[in-house]
Amino acid sequence: MRNSRFKYLILIIITIILGLLSRHIGCIPLFIGDILWATMIYFGFRFLFISKSIKFIVIASLLFCYAIEFSQLYQAPWINNIRHTVIGGLILGEVFLWGDMLSYSVGVAIGVIIERVLLKRFLQQGSSV
Repeated sequence: MRNSRFKYLILIIITIILGLLSRHIGCIPLFIGDILWATMIYFGFRFLFISKSIKFIVIASLLFCYAIEFSQLYQAPWINNIRHTVIGGLILGEVFLWGDMLSYSVGVAIGVIIERVLLKRFLQQGSSV
């Protein structure tokens, strides 16, 4: 189990790096960062709840992402001050967009695909050594 958690931690770090890079390269559309954010959330939930089913992780990840997006409809000064910081803006976002829901769904789906395809290959290779 510890080895599996380590793999998810590595995936989280890689996804964060890619997401931050996507915000600094002008030719990459902003929705790519949203997709990567949701993928990172998926890996984070998988890291925390390693023994839960993929279905549980998908639902939890989507609910978390959607809740953050809907929280952007709440515009109180105290939370807007948090959103105007770099970390607050990256985590909470600033403006509600329906399109972000699609990006989050795609991001979580990418997380599932990566888990099913890449991690299965690593696990199979690790057991045959």
